[in-house]
Amino acid sequence: MNIALYKKCVIVCIREEAVNQRFRMAKKLLVDVDCGVDDAQAIMMALAVPDVQILGVTCVHGNTTTENVCKNVLRVLKACCKLEIPVFRGASKPILGITRNASYFHGVDGLGDAPDPEAPGLDMVQKEGAVSAMIRIATEHPGEFSTLNTCVRREKKVLSCVMARGNTTVCGEFNFVSDPEAAYIVLNDYLCPVYITSWEFTCRHKLPWEFCDEWLSQDNEKAKFMKRIFQHSMNEAYSPQSEKELVDGFGFVSCDSYAMAAAVDDSFVTEYEQVAVTVELAGTCTRGMMVLDTLELLNKKHKAFLLKRVDMDKFKSLLINALK
Repeated sequence: MNIALYKKCVIVCIREEAVNQRFRMAKKLLVDVDCGVDDAQAIMMALAVPDVQILGVTCVHGNTTTENVCKNVLRVLKACCKLEIPVFRGASKPILGITRNASYFHGVDGLGDAPDPEAPGLDMVQKEGAVSAMIRIATEHPGEFSTLNTCVRREKKVLSCVMARGNTTVCGEFNFVSDPEAAYIVLNDYLCPVYITSWEFTCRHKLPWEFCDEWLSQDNEKAKFMKRIFQHSMNEAYSPQSEKELVDGFGFVSCDSYAMAAAVDDSFVTEYEQVAVTVELAGTCTRGMMVLDTLELLNKKHKAFLLKRVDMDKFKSLLINALK
């Protein structure tokens, strides 16, 4: 299956014995990203959570080229002193259609075009490809491997997409518009429970920019790293001419981090809606749009869980801990 079947995080959870000799659930993650700034924030969030281990990071096109994604992941791991985590190269283009990027927001290189002369080289990327790595890890943990759109957790999949209001096309969100066929396959062929964080959801759960300023003001190397790579995006978001801000209002949104929070903390999600979903592949204005079958006309037994409300205090804590 094409690695583009989703561009963000795959989380593997397995059971292990706790130090106190009681059994508890420990979460092991394989993170699949198109590493822009919010991917970096999500990775750092996961690395800071106790009892979560990242087994590897697979890299695909999206916010920037696959080569840049690999470089960016290595930079993030270096900032967190976790370069021992293996990085794998994945798909460089969508199944069909043109290849998009999000340089207007993330910078051409995906991390704000912030110079880093000491960045790790591509020689640190594993020789094994991302697809092979995912199959191998799934084989090593039979029955315990799940995928999410932005992150995946045991027997769950968390997707980041849009229902009707686009942020890239009239009705399309960036991730789904970038590879509608991949999104369609995920939503129609995957039978594990699917949890979706839509663009509308993230817009309704913004954080004040004052929180972002406080978050980045922590006096340590991780915070300084994040401030450097996030400056380009903040300048874009703060701009009075920004169409997104005129529509959505000012606020800090770390899209991938919402899905990561749902994956690493079961109590983060407080309310969701269950409904069958699919993706439009042929519409002139709606290609890449996620369709909600509220009338149940598709006769799909498999339904997704759309996140509606979350614990924002926990979200703030996870973000703060990510930069400690």
